[in-house]
Amino acid sequence: MSRHDADLVVVGGGPVGLATAVGAAQQGLSVVVLDPREGPADKACGEGLMPGARASLERLGVRLRPGPDAHEMVGIRYLSPGHVAEARFRAGPGLGVRRTVLSAALQARAEEVGVVRERVRAGTPVDDGDGVLVGGLRARWCVAADGLHSPTRRALGLDVPPPRRPAGGARPDGRRFGLRRHYRTAPWGSHVDVLWSRDAEAYVTPVAPDVVGVAVLTSADGDLDSHLARFPGLAARLAGVPHASTTRGAGPLRQVARRRVAGRVLLVGDAAGYVDALTGEGIAVGLACAREAVACVVADDASSYERRWHAASRRYRLLTEGLLAASSVPVLRRGLVPAAERLPRLFGAVVDRLA
Repeated sequence: MSRHDADLVVVGGGPVGLATAVGAAQQGLSVVVLDPREGPADKACGEGLMPGARASLERLGVRLRPGPDAHEMVGIRYLSPGHVAEARFRAGPGLGVRRTVLSAALQARAEEVGVVRERVRAGTPVDDGDGVLVGGLRARWCVAADGLHSPTRRALGLDVPPPRRPAGGARPDGRRFGLRRHYRTAPWGSHVDVLWSRDAEAYVTPVAPDVVGVAVLTSADGDLDSHLARFPGLAARLAGVPHASTTRGAGPLRQVARRRVAGRVLLVGDAAGYVDALTGEGIAVGLACAREAVACVVADDASSYERRWHAASRRYRLLTEGLLAASSVPVLRRGLVPAAERLPRLFGAVVDRLA
């Protein structure tokens, strides 16, 4: 056994973890991914790939195309009663694709470039100054991409816990959750539709020629059907339509990390901190930050990762925080879609910044 079993160990086999592994392998590093799950990783999310995310995947050698398991999406529509604001992606089409399909494509690419996957729980990484002991292996570096509620972030003392929910009380401000289900029906458009109600948003994403994904983001209690009732038109369209998946949930969505570096351990993806799914940039930002993490590992320089993470995620954080702040004020929330409809160029510019 060499002094190091691998150059890099990645904790977490979701899309961002696998993208990190593929990017590092493309740079000539030996990489092991630790994840105890069988099969492709799934997650409650909107499942839309922005044009920027598609381009990042192409650079990794992952080429997803419209077909039986994916559907082209040409832009975003915001809808509220009596109002529709529409913007097309100027950089080219995005893609609606189920998270399991994306994970499987990245796993196949990881195998092509020599990434080893071990189905074990990583445990807490231990940095000895010259390497990291994790999951029974010793590596020069460790990247943790183990999700929204990252055990690694918590174990290393980098987690900022969310406020506790009072017994019998409402959720504190900022505690938003997501629910997602697929329906066996042909998409009724090639946009991601974002429907706005008083206290929730519903995302409808075409993910196959015969499947749409429906996700709801909200701070209110209730199951998915009760939340869909807040969108009467959507609920009527989906009434009686067979389900193509069970309901999955995620949250609280907002997660805060004290920092993203602990010695030779770097946090990427949702593990590095998360604002909200409102702007739909999760994968695109995760892939961008994965590139920065790989660059730091290749350069043997963790000290610059915090700065590079902030730079890569700044646009997402600012836009999402701004939209969240506006949508939390009832009068502003009611006016968001009408304003976007009246100002199509501004709405298009914002969508382009997100894409």
